[in-house]
Amino acid sequence: MQLWQKRILMGAAGLCMIAASGLSQAEELEAQSKQRVELSLRSWMFTNSETSWSHNASKTYPALGNPTSKLTYKDNNTNIIELGGKLNLSNRWFMRGELGFSVDFDRGKMTDDDYLSTGGQHLYSRTTSDTTGQGTWYLNLDGGRRVAEYGGNRGYLDMYVGFQYWKTKYEASGVYQDVCNPSGSFTCGSGTVRPAGVLAIVNTTHWITPLRIGGQTEYRLTRSFSLEGRVAVTPLSIVYNEDRHVLRADLQQPSFTMWGVGASANADAGVKFMLTKNVALTGGYRVWWNRTYTGTLETHPVGSASESFPLKELQTIRHGSTIGLTASF
Repeated sequence: MQLWQKRILMGAAGLCMIAASGLSQAEELEAQSKQRVELSLRSWMFTNSETSWSHNASKTYPALGNPTSKLTYKDNNTNIIELGGKLNLSNRWFMRGELGFSVDFDRGKMTDDDYLSTGGQHLYSRTTSDTTGQGTWYLNLDGGRRVAEYGGNRGYLDMYVGFQYWKTKYEASGVYQDVCNPSGSFTCGSGTVRPAGVLAIVNTTHWITPLRIGGQTEYRLTRSFSLEGRVAVTPLSIVYNEDRHVLRADLQQPSFTMWGVGASANADAGVKFMLTKNVALTGGYRVWWNRTYTGTLETHPVGSASESFPLKELQTIRHGSTIGLTASF
């Protein structure tokens, strides 16, 4: 065979390979465009959570500090299972829902700090309790639209608005007096006030985000491997918090109730690996945060009217790694 014939054959083979590649990409794009439903099963693993709140009663009772009391539920670890579904509509619009839930908490600690102002702001009493719980669950409902696609079939950018409800319930058992600085009529003890296993406080927090705004992106490094990210924020997040001090005979049940308005933010960053044309393995890290900027705390004593005080802070943060599977049809 002549040299020029070999070159023609090699060129033809190259053109066939390019055409086949182009056909494969076109088929892939067409298949993706026809995928209407995406289902996901995800685990938010070894998540760590902290919820804290404090109030100021010093204007009503000058001997009390500012803050007057601060409760912190910390190191509450759990695994969360999340079920998700996404429906792709016409004209790039989509709807999405996610439901997450856990059974209980592995461990944790509640710290109750009380302050006085006599002789200057100082810690008067600190007690700690072991924290368990009946779990946490949440619901996300979103609707959005694809606003950009990256060149070369590299990925996309979606924008969405949505609703989020997030509930967490803690149970604090046993009471241990760690710090006691008595002053005047304010006294406290030392050591174990209530033994381990005796239920002391039940706390339930409800975060409601009526309108959050977010964006989600995927950037493909190869056909099988992608980087993913999702962020949602809102300046309006509503919280209702309920505290039941079951060992205190001077307080009703619930003992304290709180309403507040604040802000929230959710962020996910991760990777995606296509196992088949329709099934992918995902993994990453997630952070959720909510915090009030104004609010009111009410005490509910036995035999007298409830009192209201400014809520200085109520904050919840949960973070941890994620792993999951998605399937598209």
